[in-house]
Amino acid sequence: LKPFWLKPLWLKVRIEGSGGPSSVCRHIAKSVSILSFAMAATLVVPSDITIMEEKKSIGKRRLGLLERTGLLLTAPMLHITYSKMDRGDMRAVLSKKYDTEDTSSAANLCRARQESVRKSVVATNFMWGTAGSMTGLCWWSFRRYNYQSRLVALPFIFYGGTFVGRALGDVITFRNAEFARDRFLGSLPAKVFLSGSD
Repeated sequence: LKPFWLKPLWLKVRIEGSGGPSSVCRHIAKSVSILSFAMAATLVVPSDITIMEEKKSIGKRRLGLLERTGLLLTAPMLHITYSKMDRGDMRAVLSKKYDTEDTSSAANLCRARQESVRKSVVATNFMWGTAGSMTGLCWWSFRRYNYQSRLVALPFIFYGGTFVGRALGDVITFRNAEFARDRFLGSLPAKVFLSGSD
């Protein structure tokens, strides 16, 4: 029984003839070299918006307290297609300083993207804070019951509290009132895969 990733290689060896062990070794070495070259050719590069941010940046910006705690409360991300920003990408966007007197379209886009990311990061504090507060109040209200009753209710209250906290954070940070264009700018990935056409 051969693994699924060896089936194309095995069919190729059988079709091209049975030249003995040396022939099989040559086909394996050739396929492995092609596979390693394909993996090495996949590069992660900064996206267009990241390059424009670096071009327009004039220094480093100091992060606020809520921004730091929001980044700490942001869950880590496993990138597969690089379609979203992780904690490090958000920190890089928030750490850039732009010239306030620059009225070009590129500078306005960078500032709008930074503000959208800032609102999203700050709203994360309220999401986890609301979920924790609701869980604590539920624990206190169940203080006269046994621990089995608490364990049944707490996961559902905590999960529901994240939705309530997300909506509350959007209202407090005015994220619910931002334009769709600004929301789209804030969601653009900071890194992308370099395709062969590029």
